[in-house]
Amino acid sequence: MREAIDRFLHHLRYEKNASRHTLRNYASDLEQFLAYLKPPGGEAPALAEIDHLLIREYLGSLHDEKLEKSSIARKLAALRSFFRFAMREGLISQNPAQMVATPSVPRRLPTVLTAEEINRFLDWMNALEPKNSLKTDAKTGQRLLFRDRAIFELLYGSGLRVSELTGMNLADIDQQEQSVRVRGKGNKERVVPYGSKARAALEAYWPAREEMLDASESRGKREAVFVNSRGGRLTERSVARLVKSYARQAEIHWNLHPHSLRHAFATHLLADGADLRAIQELLGHTSLSTTQRYTHVSIRQLMEIYDKSHPRA
Repeated sequence: MREAIDRFLHHLRYEKNASRHTLRNYASDLEQFLAYLKPPGGEAPALAEIDHLLIREYLGSLHDEKLEKSSIARKLAALRSFFRFAMREGLISQNPAQMVATPSVPRRLPTVLTAEEINRFLDWMNALEPKNSLKTDAKTGQRLLFRDRAIFELLYGSGLRVSELTGMNLADIDQQEQSVRVRGKGNKERVVPYGSKARAALEAYWPAREEMLDASESRGKREAVFVNSRGGRLTERSVARLVKSYARQAEIHWNLHPHSLRHAFATHLLADGADLRAIQELLGHTSLSTTQRYTHVSIRQLMEIYDKSHPRA
């Protein structure tokens, strides 16, 4: 089974162009299943010996461990994909995971900040002065602040995934057209526009970026749009940390993360009359049903306004 898992992950990486996040999740879920099958000091059963009853037993053990239904459903989906691949490769004759029912998962709607909340936060950030710290001097702090303003304006102004933001290169940005070419899930490319606020933030960031690259010892990869103080490409984890950091500084009580700004981007466009198909294109969703959840968010917000405002609500 180990060889089959390795072949499957190789297929995801080099043939399906799966993202690092997807690969990490599939690898983790399959390793957990393999660990369950393998007795201490023994060997895991052969691939053809695994049936739907064994998979149900495994999912039952996850339930006993109080794992959330959404996580159990994800792990079952990983097993289905793996066994479907094994069938195509002729390693097994049927997909045992296909015979196992998916746990019913309650539908969760994302909590979306209002346009007023986002604008107040971004205005606060634009008025922020850099502070000295043990790690940076005032000059470096100013450069990082210019960078971080551009990050926030692009995340909200273009609805980018954080992986798309950190993967951007200078050649991907068309400053004349105010658009950026991004590589989304499955390495699919799309072009998205950005507004005047993001343009102003980027124009302020470019000189700061050059100074960070020139001051760094490693020089980094100069094609990366967003770099750290050492000149290296900024990572997804670093962006998540800085978003949390600014939320704490602003003393706001939102559960703010990079994806919050993507949710807000889509919901605010929809609320102002944008076509759902256009939003799907901007977000890079393969399926319209993924985009349609923002319809439910908007309806929920309308109902809340109705309940608060209408005298006969």
